[in-house]
Amino acid sequence: MSPRRDPSTVVLPRSRIHETAVVHPGARLPEDVTVGPFCVIGDEVELGPGCKLGSHVRLDGPLIAGAGNEFFHGAAVGSIPQDLKYAGARSRVRIGDGNTFREFVTVNRATEEGGETIIGDANLLMAYVHVAHECILHDHVILANSVNLAGHVEIESYAIVGGITPVHQFVRIGRYSIVGGGSRVPKDMPPYFKAAGNPLRVVGLNTVGLERNRFSANTRRVLKEAFRHLYRSELNVSQALVKIRALFPGYPEIEHLVGFIEGSNRGIVR
Repeated sequence: MSPRRDPSTVVLPRSRIHETAVVHPGARLPEDVTVGPFCVIGDEVELGPGCKLGSHVRLDGPLIAGAGNEFFHGAAVGSIPQDLKYAGARSRVRIGDGNTFREFVTVNRATEEGGETIIGDANLLMAYVHVAHECILHDHVILANSVNLAGHVEIESYAIVGGITPVHQFVRIGRYSIVGGGSRVPKDMPPYFKAAGNPLRVVGLNTVGLERNRFSANTRRVLKEAFRHLYRSELNVSQALVKIRALFPGYPEIEHLVGFIEGSNRGIVR
């Protein structure tokens, strides 16, 4: 028996949906969505206006995506998690606006009942990126080719992770930070800094990234001093945080940096 069609479902004009694509009657698609050859769109998939699907894209629901997202050839978004604990829980993937999913990107939905894997706005996921269950990507994140996120990873806005980099489960990567390619991220990466190598080491302030995002010279100077106290002094982390907060009151970037580190469960990259 074929599933009952949701009366709110919009049927795409044939000019925008390729004849080889398979769209479940329970999917909700605006009229201006483009669906390429051999795509499969499952039940409870809801796309916002202006989304584009290349060839061989697979979207499984429950999945909700906002406006202007583009899915390139072979992307698979919304499939069940690669987690042996998964027992059929009803969970979903939630995506914001303006994201790019390049070739063969995979995004899994959450493991827990009612849980979500969340991708914000304007993120770029390059080819072969994997985003596992319960991950959270904020906005303007760049994951280069073959970055692999384990479950429960959180990446704050404007962070960049270089290619062929695995990120351990439950790790957080802070805003405006950059991790060099070919690394391994086993602990939390503090915001505003740059790290590289294997084992991974924080090597300085992400000066180029902060300049490009119009951080003032004074703010960059303060963050550089914070880096020096954390990584180039004889203070332990707790002592360094106390000193940084005392020296630089009133800076929201310092408050975020200190709060991020204080909230770390796995410890920070050293």
